[in-house]
Amino acid sequence: MRVVFMGTPAFAVSVLRRLVEDRWDVAAVYTQPDKPKNRGMKLVPTPVKEYAAEKSIPVYQPESCRDEAVLEELRALEPDVIVVAAYGKLLPQALLDIPRKAIINVHSSLLPQYRGAAPINWAILNGDTETGVTIQYMVSELDAGDILLAKKTAIDPQEDAGQLYERLAELGGEAASEALALLDRGEAPRTAQVYGPQYQYASMLSREMSPLDWSKPAGALVNQVRGLIPWPCATTDVAGKRWKVFRAHVGGPSGKAPGMILSADKNGIAVACGDGKSLVITELQAEGGKRMAAADYLRGHPIQL
Repeated sequence: MRVVFMGTPAFAVSVLRRLVEDRWDVAAVYTQPDKPKNRGMKLVPTPVKEYAAEKSIPVYQPESCRDEAVLEELRALEPDVIVVAAYGKLLPQALLDIPRKAIINVHSSLLPQYRGAAPINWAILNGDTETGVTIQYMVSELDAGDILLAKKTAIDPQEDAGQLYERLAELGGEAASEALALLDRGEAPRTAQVYGPQYQYASMLSREMSPLDWSKPAGALVNQVRGLIPWPCATTDVAGKRWKVFRAHVGGPSGKAPGMILSADKNGIAVACGDGKSLVITELQAEGGKRMAAADYLRGHPIQL
């Protein structure tokens, strides 16, 4: 069964690697064009392109998938299945119609919950204890296709979005390979999604979500810290300096006004929250500085309580 893979970031590499390791016939890879980065604006290949080159898989990087020449090029590959994982471009119906069996997408949530751009982050921001990956048949509407299969996993209370991203990427590769096996045998099921008000759309993240509101419960602030890693990160202003907060946990009772610093020592920086509890910051990055343990920061920057 001939497979064409479409993906761009590290998440997609984990999926592609699993397909290669399971010996699926990956005929070609489509990924975003190289982009200039850093001061020299040197063109940098995508993670998927780098991996495909290592495995001698042909790589295509069209600017648009709507160009008829691009579509003809893809038709010439004669794919049985196209697997999409975080490709980063909207795909036209003409492309969706190309594969002989199906075009499937690896989505990092349990659909229909968290359709959209940032499902991993929103699962943590909302304090969910479980998430997973869904293999869905692609349709023109975003993340609305029938479900082929889904795999669940628990979310650790201290796990951040970056850590969960890596785990779901591995789980996504496992699920994609299982889906190909079902399609190859002609046994792949279809379950229609029913989207309702009980489900949340996973909108894109923004810097406006960063500031910590100390009137909120400590647990909600912990979820904000975990959910906004690696970008845009939770922030707070202390003594005229802005901090990015990378690690925190719920502390003991505070009895003080929200936002008041209760203690600053080797155990971290405890701040009063709106529910009468404290948030203990244990890892941070001050403006212009490096990411470090709060205890290390305090050695050179003592805080007036």
